[in-house]
Amino acid sequence: MQEYTLKKSLGQHFLKDENICKRITDSLLNHPFHQLIEVGPGAGALTKYLLRIKNIDFKAVELDDEKVLFLEKNYPDIKGKIIHQSVLEMEVPFENDFVVIGNFPYNISSQILFKILEWKQNVPLAIGMFQKEVAQRIAAKSGSKVYGILSVLVQAYYEVEYLFDVSPENFNPPPKVMSGVIQLIKKENTPAMCSERKFFVLIKTAFNQRRKMLRNAVKSLFEESFLQDEIFTKRAEQLSVEDFAKLTFKMK
Repeated sequence: MQEYTLKKSLGQHFLKDENICKRITDSLLNHPFHQLIEVGPGAGALTKYLLRIKNIDFKAVELDDEKVLFLEKNYPDIKGKIIHQSVLEMEVPFENDFVVIGNFPYNISSQILFKILEWKQNVPLAIGMFQKEVAQRIAAKSGSKVYGILSVLVQAYYEVEYLFDVSPENFNPPPKVMSGVIQLIKKENTPAMCSERKFFVLIKTAFNQRRKMLRNAVKSLFEESFLQDEIFTKRAEQLSVEDFAKLTFKMK
């Protein structure tokens, strides 16, 4: 008997396949860690495996009142470990390094990624489930048609690995799209850039007009004389993360 309702407004699609939950947990256990936060535990499909991991400090962030009650009733070990608010509004959950994991609500998955980037000094590893199309975008390499703002921003700080596909029938209710699980491992060396703000402005400006030659897309950000450089004859998707980082030193 199901004791909760699925809320479309919160992008809720709950995992029901135990093998997928085990695969995600196994991917996590390939890495050493002491503190873990699960984003959007929902009905606890993944949570029940995470609660079994020994010698770690575990927390879960869940916005939905009904799911909080459901989790506390069905998984008593979770009492005192739930942060009852939106992940997008929460403070850093731990003082030291922590790992982020979750079957991320699809309607805010990109914003969750930006939250992880905000916490990047403390997050050496994140494993998340996204719509396949979003997961592919995050993992895309330069030259790919789906390489864009998310790809460059995330890959400046993390090594991204696409782990596996998850098909709709593994969820309740089944989403209309395929899903994909990706892993982000913090890079030891991030490319040198003038400032994160300039890096972000450059990427956003370049990809907002991705079909244009870079010279036309970003001409407001550079002196006219520098725009004659050969790199500006390319399109945004042809530049590597390092190319973008180097260009920030030449911006106005």
